[in-house]
Amino acid sequence: MDLFKIYQPQADPVPIIISVPHAGTKFPAEIDPKFSKRMRKHLDDTDWYVHRLYGFASALGITVIKANLSRWVIDLNRDPESIPLYNDGRLITSITPTTDFFGNPLYKSSDQEPDLAETQRRLNQYYWPYYRHLEDLIAERKKQFGKVLLWDAHSIRHLVSTIQKEPFPDIILGDNDEKTAHPNLISSALYGLQSGKFRVNHNTPFKGGHITRYFGRPENDVHALQLEMNKILYMDDNEITYNQERAAEMTGVLEKTMKGLIQTLDSL
Repeated sequence: MDLFKIYQPQADPVPIIISVPHAGTKFPAEIDPKFSKRMRKHLDDTDWYVHRLYGFASALGITVIKANLSRWVIDLNRDPESIPLYNDGRLITSITPTTDFFGNPLYKSSDQEPDLAETQRRLNQYYWPYYRHLEDLIAERKKQFGKVLLWDAHSIRHLVSTIQKEPFPDIILGDNDEKTAHPNLISSALYGLQSGKFRVNHNTPFKGGHITRYFGRPENDVHALQLEMNKILYMDDNEITYNQERAAEMTGVLEKTMKGLIQTLDSL
């Protein structure tokens, strides 16, 4: 099973890589039977269709990497030691989650849940290969341009009460309190995202996950930003079906944002 899919640029490459770590839906055959059939029917925590929103990227010279495995197999945006990203009481699933965001068990029984040895196996077999490939993509673009931006693309339900009681804002840009990217790139991203009708937050309630914090080293000319968006911006209100009209509006904002970031990178 391929762990990820690469969408190569169809134009002259630019120093931007888009990572989509949570849109995967596949389960390796050796562990698939351990998961609850009821939970497997919908894969509720999946960032459904996010990669489709960036369908314009290859024409701009941007490389896209999309993970194929479900985040319930291995969560690529968590610390490999499952160190919490936040300490404010919200529910945070682990590197190999055993519940969804609402606390529902993912496995048929507790004895099917991954132990330390199984967690380490999944890290070695599924997690680190994604990171190593990202490192290779970043190194290639940095060698070519002297700088690179990693854009980590996500979405989330309109309301997840175990994280916060209120509905989420439309869009949240995360950079770990401005530590993971140059200020000009942050300003450019915010300007582009605010060009539409959407409400944009900065680092609240999400500051960027492990991918953003791991790779973002602006002092080394490697920048990283995370975009979290509300699923109803591009899906129907049931958060199951892709909505072409809503998605087109969201894609327009994303494309404008990427064009602005390309120009900003060129001027750094």
